[in-house]
Amino acid sequence: VESAMRGMLAPQFKEVVVGRAEVRQVISTPKAIVAGSYVTEGRITNDSEVRLIRDGIVVFEGKVDSLRRFKDEVKEVKTSFECGISLEGYRDIKEGDVIEAYLMEEVAPQI
Repeated sequence: VESAMRGMLAPQFKEVVVGRAEVRQVISTPKAIVAGSYVTEGRITNDSEVRLIRDGIVVFEGKVDSLRRFKDEVKEVKTSFECGISLEGYRDIKEGDVIEAYLMEEVAPQI
């Protein structure tokens, strides 16, 4: 009976922060604004959900559009490495902003 009830409940999700990057330089290209960033903890992936935090306030939530190391498109950048991050549909990036990558994990509903 308990497993049947769990199946009827809507799934619950928990947010897990997987990485943070500090914007050190903003680079303007004809196609996008690129945040020249330094990964301070965890990792950033090219399919990450991210939020842009400025002065402790979330100013944008969305996806990574492009993730590069030097001129190469990469899948992941880990702690202590620099990278270029462009965000899907957002161009107002400033030095000192923090880009936080997160995942939404499904959690078993409590009965």
